[in-house]
Amino acid sequence: MNIRKRAGGVVGIVAMASIVALAVSGCSTRGGGDDGGDGAAASPGITDDSITLGVSTPLSGPTAGPGTCTVAGLEAYMGAVNAEGGIEFGDGKTRTVEINTYDDTYDPQKALANFQQMVSDNVFAATSGLGTPTNRAWREAAIDEEFPQVLIMTGDPLFSDQEESPWQLGFVPIYQNEGAAFGDLLAASGADHKVAILSQNDDYGAGYVEGFKEAIEGADNIEVVGELTYEATDTSVDAQLTELAATGADVFFNAMSITPLVISSLQKAQQIGWLPSWFLPSNTSSPVAILEPGGATAFPGVYSVSFSKAPQSPAFAEDEDVVKFLADLKEYADYPDMPAFPHCMWSYMIGATLEQAFQNMEEPTRDSFMEALRNISDFQAPLMLEGTSVNTTEDGQPAVSTVIVQKYNGTGYAPAETFG
Repeated sequence: MNIRKRAGGVVGIVAMASIVALAVSGCSTRGGGDDGGDGAAASPGITDDSITLGVSTPLSGPTAGPGTCTVAGLEAYMGAVNAEGGIEFGDGKTRTVEINTYDDTYDPQKALANFQQMVSDNVFAATSGLGTPTNRAWREAAIDEEFPQVLIMTGDPLFSDQEESPWQLGFVPIYQNEGAAFGDLLAASGADHKVAILSQNDDYGAGYVEGFKEAIEGADNIEVVGELTYEATDTSVDAQLTELAATGADVFFNAMSITPLVISSLQKAQQIGWLPSWFLPSNTSSPVAILEPGGATAFPGVYSVSFSKAPQSPAFAEDEDVVKFLADLKEYADYPDMPAFPHCMWSYMIGATLEQAFQNMEEPTRDSFMEALRNISDFQAPLMLEGTSVNTTEDGQPAVSTVIVQKYNGTGYAPAETFG
């Protein structure tokens, strides 16, 4: 992969064909360019033989691990597609897919600058990028430019509200859905449980807590005995953990998005002798990158939710999807290691979902793309767990809205039909 540095981040280009400049002097960023050969004025970033996508995501800093995965899976999927000649779009033309990547270091200001660079670079649409604050930083600007910001990795429901965000669509389940799934499991246990809550002091944390509390409302066996927050910029939550441990809670609902903090929290809880069952969000529950270094086997149970197959799990070692995914990841994304974060699998699914939209996109325009994208129903993308699917047709919900609750078994996860 060729890399070149830019002021707004690092730009990587993955394609089987060279980048074609689409900007024409005096052309508006809202439209213009080639007419695609069939009368419809092509939007920036698409020609008769290629389309350029952008990804603004953290490629350095504390969230670089999952951020790198948001690119790797997409590169793997599109690299394999390009190697086979490209995608036949709904207008009958076959195009290869080019990917520009921009490092935002999980900094909202850098993310906004990256969007401005994408416009300058004639990117057709942005996708797959990680982060609620970073994606929020340029949501309104994208709406003003009528620029698709889609299948992004944030559970913020704002991005799936068509009236508020007409050029956006989330990919992963909204935070409320994840929190509710665990709340439902806990309430259904029938046993009495005391719950302590630590959440990120933003929409991310609030969404998880909202979903959890709604699910346990009216459940006489569940009592929330302590609730604290932390800032995403904090380097330690030791004080919060010590205070919550004093409540005697036997369940810890930890809505935390910062990988190093999750690891240190698992370690701190053991140091002070507090061993509750844990709930962790899907994006910070990696067995290899988080649970193993955190010593998670010390706890009676660590739960999370998922909608993707885990390549690390022996149950999927010979799974056809997993075998192809790992091969594509190595060959086309220069990612030879076993993925430590689920974001690698999610971005691979995003590639497959984009292909579905491209195949039904009848004109080389952003409007036609958004129409096609919002009409995908019950699509079983590669790597999806049984019982989950891609459905972009429901306003207020992201492309994936169903999750499976799972329990850590020391090496990976197994479905958790009951709590305990």
